[in-house]
Amino acid sequence: MSVGSVLAFWVIAILFAIVPGTDWAFTISAALRGHRVLTAVGGLAVGYAVLTGIVAAGVGAMVAGTPAALTALAVVGGVYLVWHGAMTIARPSAVDTPAGDPAETGWTIFVKGVAVSGLNPKGLLTLFALLPQFTNPQKSWPLACQIGVLGLAFVATCAVFYLFLGSAARTILYTRPAVARAITRFSGAAMVAIGATLLLDRLFT
Repeated sequence: MSVGSVLAFWVIAILFAIVPGTDWAFTISAALRGHRVLTAVGGLAVGYAVLTGIVAAGVGAMVAGTPAALTALAVVGGVYLVWHGAMTIARPSAVDTPAGDPAETGWTIFVKGVAVSGLNPKGLLTLFALLPQFTNPQKSWPLACQIGVLGLAFVATCAVFYLFLGSAARTILYTRPAVARAITRFSGAAMVAIGATLLLDRLFT
């Protein structure tokens, strides 16, 4: 695996992180609802790390080559995004409470982060379908190691960006409850829209 391959995939990781999507919505929502940004982003990072491990184990190549498997994963991810987005829209009022929602512990937010990234269709397609294409089976490095290096670059890039995003959202908007509440609802609506679009695309095309 060449340095060029690592840099090329790193560029993809940067683009993945900076384009608004479900990870953005979850990070901003968690920050504005009074939860620790580090906990939320930690969950997202672990979710992507798990996906990387699955790809490194060889399952990624098999799933990427099986349209039915990709469709099933996308449908599960779409349903989860619609559900989580609807819950976010329904309960946005905790943004002006410093303690956050008492019903949601740090562990709950962490697990939600794992689910959001682990079932993120964009992440699934990136890691399962694109990541293996940047490896070189002819190199002396084992294929699993190459995937691990690329996956680590992906996870680290996303984590750093989302930490910045969540911290900025809290710093700028936490003192403006009405605006924060509106953005939280918008984030939830974005998750619902992305999930619904995914379901429609996979089930009716």
